[in-house]
Amino acid sequence: MRQVFSVPEDEAGQRLDRWLSLKLNDPTLTRSRVQELIRAGAVQLNGQPARAGLRLRPNDFITVELPESAPAESLEPEPFTLPVLYEDEHIIAIDKPSGMVVYPAAGHPHGTVINQLVSHCSLASFGAPLRPGIVHRLDEGTSGVLIVAKTDLAYLKLVEQFKHREIEKRYLALVRGRIAEDEGRIEGPIGRDPAQRQRMRILPQGKPAITEFRVLRRFEDTTLLEIHPLTGRTHQIRVHLSAIGHPVVGDAVYGSSRSESRLMLHAWRMKLTHPITGERLELVAPLPPEFLQVLEGNDNIIAQRSIGERDAEGKHSESDLREEISQNRLQQNPHEPR
Repeated sequence: MRQVFSVPEDEAGQRLDRWLSLKLNDPTLTRSRVQELIRAGAVQLNGQPARAGLRLRPNDFITVELPESAPAESLEPEPFTLPVLYEDEHIIAIDKPSGMVVYPAAGHPHGTVINQLVSHCSLASFGAPLRPGIVHRLDEGTSGVLIVAKTDLAYLKLVEQFKHREIEKRYLALVRGRIAEDEGRIEGPIGRDPAQRQRMRILPQGKPAITEFRVLRRFEDTTLLEIHPLTGRTHQIRVHLSAIGHPVVGDAVYGSSRSESRLMLHAWRMKLTHPITGERLELVAPLPPEFLQVLEGNDNIIAQRSIGERDAEGKHSESDLREEISQNRLQQNPHEPR
């Protein structure tokens, strides 16, 4: 929720934090809370990031982004069973299962990630009432790394990292057909399909969207890709891959088959800066059983090119994939020789 203020002449000269805490007239927005919002970039003075100790001048223009207030009963807590990849007092990262919606919406009032999280920990008030702490999302069918803010300061800092593309995300996707190129880049603006409002599509008036990919393995009629989305549009990866004739396996919305057990898209890795400590984090969601089954049990490999010969980062991804498959096999068969 955004609030806008203008400083009267008779109130000039006061410190911004003191003046704003009085102006907001909310007992939960103490002066220290206002200072936290200012540090997080939620307060702007004349269109620029503000500082708590600035002395106000007549007609200064102040904009404040505030969390929505929400009744405690607006979300029904449910038993927490989600795998935790990382957690401290500021953030939590979970491995979202395929088939689970992130937050309640039409048709999904219960059984969401948020329903479980509110029974496990406190969450940022930003995004309330139904999306507290949510700074990004994954489609219902997509599994993998999902990070959620537990405090307002962490929320605002993470939003800034996403906004400035400082968070690096890597996905794995099994797509229809064999992609000939070892790597590629898809650019196409994405907007909502005017004919089918539940779908997105490439449109001239859409928002800019860029997706990079590299081939990890080729099978008889599918290809395993590592995906690097440079932007974060709704359904971006699915729309772009469908547009080049290689829809994600299991994606009935964008051109694949309904017969598969799940959408074969997995948010594998995320690199970010911890919003409070500044520590560099790399979060990794283990490969789901459906991906391991394809990688371990497919006997029809046509070709397997390691683009790591030309790109050290690609080699790292391929070796990480092999290591993860090996570790998973050992966990299932602890007496298997190494």
